[in-house]
Amino acid sequence: MSKKVIHIAVPTDYPPYGYVGPDLKPIGLDVEMATLIAQKLGVKLDLVPVTSANRIPYLQTKKADLVISTLGKNAEREKVIDFTAAYSPFFQAVFGPKNITVKTPADLVGKTVAVTRGAMEDQELTKLAPAGVDIKRFEDNNVTASAYVAGQTQLVAIGAAVAGTIMQKNPQTNTEYKLLIKDSPNFIGIAKGEDKLRAKVNEIILAAKADGTIDKMSQKWLGRPAGTLPE
Repeated sequence: MSKKVIHIAVPTDYPPYGYVGPDLKPIGLDVEMATLIAQKLGVKLDLVPVTSANRIPYLQTKKADLVISTLGKNAEREKVIDFTAAYSPFFQAVFGPKNITVKTPADLVGKTVAVTRGAMEDQELTKLAPAGVDIKRFEDNNVTASAYVAGQTQLVAIGAAVAGTIMQKNPQTNTEYKLLIKDSPNFIGIAKGEDKLRAKVNEIILAAKADGTIDKMSQKWLGRPAGTLPE
């Protein structure tokens, strides 16, 4: 607060959470959340691009004050950093073109669904799908996405970030969110001992949940409202 600047680590290669827009500036849900926090704190925002591998070290070495980069909370990470309340959903879901209606697992019957073999989506979809769903398994996310885009399957079961890339790069597919498979929300990472900052950020998240800002953000970038997120 005394320096009037906050350094927030964000992804720049992970649509729709954080990526470089046509004007070469970072955009996405995580970037919008970082902007909101800086505004509410009344300080200048310094965006620090990070990858999955270096986002936690950046917090530990004080290169970033906060990490807003699709960070899931688990016991291993909680040993080295702290977390705020959840600020956005991260989920695996079935996606497909607007002209195919899927509202329940029963609607998948008679349809072909691309999925990455052995991925969380494969495991969860296999549990969820009734008999009569044609699940086509591919070797990695890129091949799965390409198969769907090429029309080899009618639907795709994949993580929200990969679906975001499909929507961004292949608008002709008219792809949209259809059916939730599994939810694993994102939290903001913060260095151990920064309890005052964590309390302040939690206040901002709580207010943004209450006034609908977080739902709007989620709808805009992920195609569905955030719904109930853990504190």
